[in-house]
Amino acid sequence: MGLYLTEKHIKYKKNGGGDYVSPFFIYHKNKKRTKVFCSLKISQKDWDFKSKEVTKGDSNYKTKNKKISSLKTKIEKIIKNYDSTNELLTPEKLKTELEVSKVISNGNKNINTKSTLDSKSPNGLLANKWTTHKGSINLVSPSNKRNIDIIVIGTGLAGASASATLAELGYNVKAFCFQDSPRRAHSIAAQGGINAAKNYQGDGDSIYRLFYDTIKGGDYRSREANVYRLAEVSGNIIDQCVAQGVPFARDYGGLLDNRSFGGVLVSRTFYAKGQTGQQLLLGAYSAMNRQIARGKIKMYSRHEMMDIVKIDGKARGIIARNLITGKLERHGAHAVVIASGGYGNIFYLSTNAMGSNVSAAWKIHKKGAFFANPCFTQIHPTCIPVSGDYQSKLTLMSESLRNDGRIWVPKELSDAKLVQEGKLSPVDIPEDKRDYYLERRYPAFGNLVPRDIASRAAKERCDKGYGVNKTGEAVFLDFSHSIIRYGKEKAKVKGIDDPTDEIIFELGEEVVKQKYGNLFQMYEKIVDENPYKVPMKIYPAVHYTMGGVWVDYNLMTTIPGCFAIGEANFSDHGANRLGASALMQGLADGYFVLPYTIGDYLSNDISTGEIKTDSSEFENSERDIRQQLERLINNKGKHSVDYYHKKLGKIMWNKCGMSRNEKDLKEAIKEIQLLREDFHKNVNVTGRIGEYNEHLAKATRVSDFLELGELFAKDALERTESCGGHFREEYQTKEGDAIRDDKNFKFVSAWEFKGDPSKATLHKEQLKYEDIEVKTRSYK
Repeated sequence: MGLYLTEKHIKYKKNGGGDYVSPFFIYHKNKKRTKVFCSLKISQKDWDFKSKEVTKGDSNYKTKNKKISSLKTKIEKIIKNYDSTNELLTPEKLKTELEVSKVISNGNKNINTKSTLDSKSPNGLLANKWTTHKGSINLVSPSNKRNIDIIVIGTGLAGASASATLAELGYNVKAFCFQDSPRRAHSIAAQGGINAAKNYQGDGDSIYRLFYDTIKGGDYRSREANVYRLAEVSGNIIDQCVAQGVPFARDYGGLLDNRSFGGVLVSRTFYAKGQTGQQLLLGAYSAMNRQIARGKIKMYSRHEMMDIVKIDGKARGIIARNLITGKLERHGAHAVVIASGGYGNIFYLSTNAMGSNVSAAWKIHKKGAFFANPCFTQIHPTCIPVSGDYQSKLTLMSESLRNDGRIWVPKELSDAKLVQEGKLSPVDIPEDKRDYYLERRYPAFGNLVPRDIASRAAKERCDKGYGVNKTGEAVFLDFSHSIIRYGKEKAKVKGIDDPTDEIIFELGEEVVKQKYGNLFQMYEKIVDENPYKVPMKIYPAVHYTMGGVWVDYNLMTTIPGCFAIGEANFSDHGANRLGASALMQGLADGYFVLPYTIGDYLSNDISTGEIKTDSSEFENSERDIRQQLERLINNKGKHSVDYYHKKLGKIMWNKCGMSRNEKDLKEAIKEIQLLREDFHKNVNVTGRIGEYNEHLAKATRVSDFLELGELFAKDALERTESCGGHFREEYQTKEGDAIRDDKNFKFVSAWEFKGDPSKATLHKEQLKYEDIEVKTRSYK
C-alpha cells in the first residue's frame, strides 16, 4: 500500500469562495483507491482536511483508515510549518511536501528518505524573480545595522567580497581565516578567468545563454532560479572589479578582452593573463582592507572555526581556535556566514592548497545544516601529472590553454610505448599518426568540451595504453599549431613577406607568451621542459567540488541564521561546473546576493541586542571541542595524520574518482569506516593543545574528511545514474557517454547528520525546469 501523488492523479478545481480542492488517492495492493480531499482557501486563513473513511466491508479497513489518519497528521504539520513562515501554501507545494518517507536499500544499510526540501525560489517569470525578490524582502535600517554582528568564515573571493560589502552597508563584521593573511586564500590560485554575460565580442552571448550553458554544463542538476540570478548579476561583477582597478586583459583598442572556456560556443571569459584569481582577490582584499581601517571589520587571521553555536535553534556564534596560541575563543554574532571553500583535499592529491579543508562546512553539517550532493566532484582535465608518492599536491594548468592548445595521443600503441620509454619524441610523430581524440569525438566543441567529458576521454585513452609518460597517465597539450598561426598573422601585420619558419615561430611565441606566459613558465619550472618547443604533458586531477552545504534561494542553510556562499555551498553548478564560473559565483554571492538576502533574515533581529558568549550553549560547545582535542593529543598512536590522509585519498581516487561502480563504492564505504576507526585508535599527534600545533590542526581536519568520505561514497552509491562529474560505469552508452535518469534522480540529495555518516537521512529537493527543456547533453 502506498500514497501516489503524481501529477496525473491530481486535478485542481475552483470551489465557491475562491477555494481549491485537491483530491489525493491512496492506492492499495488490490489497486482500489481511497480519495482524500484537501481544500485550501486562497487567503490561507483556513485549511480543511476531509476524507472518506473505508467501511468495515473492506477486510483491510483498519490499515487503510490508519493510513488516511497518518496523511491528515502530515498535512496538519505542513500547514503549521507554513503558518509560522507566513508563506503561501499552494496545492502544488502541498503535493511536493507530502512525498512519503521511504526506505531505500543500500547493501546492508538503510537510508531514510524524508520529504522534499523547499528552495524558497520566488514565484513569477524567471527573468523577474531576483528583481521582484529584492524589491519585496525586508530591510534593516542603517541605524540598526550598527548594532548587528556578522561572522564570516573564510576570506577567499566569496568571503572577502561578502565581508567588505556587509561592512560597507554598516554591519559589524568579524572575519576569520586560518592563513597568515586573507590574501593567502586559495582563490588566489585561480588562473584562467571569470565568466560574465556582456557580449563584448558580439558573438551572440546573453544572460539567457550563460544561464542555459550553465544548466546544460551541470547536466541538468542545478536549480533554475539560482543559475539565472548568477547569470543576471555576472555583468555587475566585471563593472565592480574594473572600478576596483583589476587589470583585466584588453584588446588593441583598449576594450576588455575575452576568451573561451569549455562547454560554450561564445567568448565570455574575462582574464588577467593566468593570474585572474590573484587580481580579483587583491581587488576584494583592498575593499576589505578599507573596512578594516574604518573599524567595521575585525580580522582574525590564524584562527580556525571549531564549531558553530546555536541558541534556540539559531546560529549565534562560533568557537574558534587561535592557531598561534592554541587558545579556544568564543565569538557571538547575529548570523554566521560560511565561505570556507570546497572539499577537494579529501582526495589528498588535488589542485587545492594543502590547508584547504571541509571543517567549517562539516561542523555546521553536524549541527543541523544539510550537506548536498557530496559525490559531485570535478576532475580537471589539464593538470601536471603525478610524478611520485612523495607529492603533497598537484598543479593546475588553466583551462584557458585549451583555447590554443590541441590535445592528442599517438594513434599507434607502438608509438605510445616508445614515447613512454623515452625513445620517441612527440615532435617526431607526424600529423597523420596523431589522434586529436576530442576533436574527433566532439567536432562541434573540440578541445573545449566541458571538464568532466574531457577528463573521462583522457582516462579512456590512457586506460587503453595510449598514455605518454612513464606511468602511462598523461596526454599531450600541443601549442605548435597556434604558434604557427599567430606567427603568420603577426608577420602579415608587420609587413614581413615570405617569413622563414624561424621568424614565424619567434613571432608566434611572443603572442602565446602574452596570453599564457606565467603558465608556461610555471610548467617549465616544475617539469623542466620548454612547452613552446615540446607539447605539455597533462592528466586529470581533483580540482573543485560542486557539492556542499545545502542552501535555499536566500543562501541560508537549514540552520536559521547560518548562510553558506561560494564553493562552500552546492547551489549553482549542478553535477559539473563550467570553467571560469567559480570566480563568478564567489563574487556574485559575496557582492550582489548575500548582502540583500541576509538583511531579510536580520530584520527580525533588530531588537535582539548583543549576543553574549557566557551562555550554557557556548560553554557546552567549547567543552566538547576541548574534549575532542584532548582525545587526539592523548591518543599516543603509531601513525601520523598524513598516513591516514594519504590512505583516504587513495581509497577516494581509486573507488570514488573519475568513474565509480557499485562494487567499488560499497568497498570504499567499508574501508573508510575501518580507516576512521583505526585513526581514532592509532593516530599520533605530537605537541600540546595550548600552543602552535599544525599536527593537531591537521588532525581535526582529517577527522572531518574521514566522516565526509563515507557520506561521499554513500551518496555516489545511491545515485544510480551518470550525470556530469558523477559517472557510474553501469550507466553509460556503448560509446561511453553518460546515461542520466531524470525520472528517478532529478533532485538534489541533501543529507542530514544523524550521529554517524552511515545513519544519514536523505532529503530531496526536486528540481523543476520551466524555462529549459531537459534533454541529453550533447557536445558533438
